[in-house]
Amino acid sequence: MVKATVMKNANTENPGEHLPKPTSSTPGQTEVSLRLWAREGLKTGIWEATPGVSTSTRPGYDEICQILSGTATITEEDGTSFEVGPGSLFVTPAGWTGTWTIHEKLRKMWVVADLPKV
Repeated sequence: MVKATVMKNANTENPGEHLPKPTSSTPGQTEVSLRLWAREGLKTGIWEATPGVSTSTRPGYDEICQILSGTATITEEDGTSFEVGPGSLFVTPAGWTGTWTIHEKLRKMWVVADLPKV
């Protein structure tokens, strides 16, 4: 029998211990990621980060994000930007590069799909 994997409340689930964010240009910025489930190149979970500025890339995978709490400005490689907050849903496809400016502690639900190996 196959059973569901459930996180009762992604807004309040304890994701674990925050650690320094390696791609941050803001001293003291931290992050934590909690994986809920994974199988054959598909993963999902929650991620949380404290305010600050950091770079982000998507090498070899697509990511679908839904913001659960907090706000941020995401600036793409060409300089265009968009605001995200609770309820925002967006995709950063494989090869994407940008900068996240997190204004208040941000939590997102993420789904990552690895690109097929060639």
